[in-house]
Amino acid sequence: MSSQTVKSQHSDEIRQGGRFDFGANWHRFLAGVTEAHIQNAVGSMQEMLDTDTLEGCDFLDVGSGSGLSSLAARRMGARVHSFDYDPVSVASTRNMREKFAPGDANWTISEGSILDETFVAALPQADVVYSWGVLHHTGQMYRAFDLVYPRVKPGGRLFIAIYHDTGSSARRWRKVKKFYCSGPFGRWTVMALFAPREFILPFLRDLMKLQNPLRRYKEFHQKRGMTRFHDWIDWIGGYPYEFAKPEQIFNHFKNCGFDLLNMKLTKHNACNQFVFRRRRSDPHTI
Repeated sequence: MSSQTVKSQHSDEIRQGGRFDFGANWHRFLAGVTEAHIQNAVGSMQEMLDTDTLEGCDFLDVGSGSGLSSLAARRMGARVHSFDYDPVSVASTRNMREKFAPGDANWTISEGSILDETFVAALPQADVVYSWGVLHHTGQMYRAFDLVYPRVKPGGRLFIAIYHDTGSSARRWRKVKKFYCSGPFGRWTVMALFAPREFILPFLRDLMKLQNPLRRYKEFHQKRGMTRFHDWIDWIGGYPYEFAKPEQIFNHFKNCGFDLLNMKLTKHNACNQFVFRRRRSDPHTI
């Protein structure tokens, strides 16, 4: 699939209400990124991968978004290749590189879809394949799983985050997200309904408890280097939207030749995180 075809398909999906404009959100986020955000992103990755360094490793960032996680991997010493389906996200990743790692020859960036079999097959295998909160936004999550895992080297690690299946709640949120993406009326209606619960009520509760109401927003970047507002917009509008129970993720990748190394689970409408290692004796090994 050519770059021009990807751009055309992507813009059509947004215009027709079938996809959230992730790239625009990450472009806005990029303007406020500081060294503190980067260090928190590094710390989060080190915690989940259980290592302080990725020196000598190849790192594939599937759906790079703002480019913050790719930058964190570079700070840990990895050779990084980032790609995204969203052209504005690709531009944001490139801007992140130019801002914090100008001229870095060990960080390459391309545009493509994880659902494009030809594009994905041409990508080199990596010691760490990373896809945080991306594969459930493809509209074909399990197909994306089966295209992403062969990019992991035998003995390498796969680090993914997938929305938790909370039953009827997750299915209601899918309808909300679809309505948000339907156009300006849907977008502003959803924001008007849910912004008070997310921002105004917690602000008032903090005041009543004589706590600093701005602290929860200032300290939010300690969570993977994100900001509260941009993370919320990503959540409220993120469509397509799929989800799975932890055991479904575990069983799927076990059958693909992976063993679970680490996980961080939630009971809420948020992402469960998994780190798997690909077995060296896996019959699927390329």
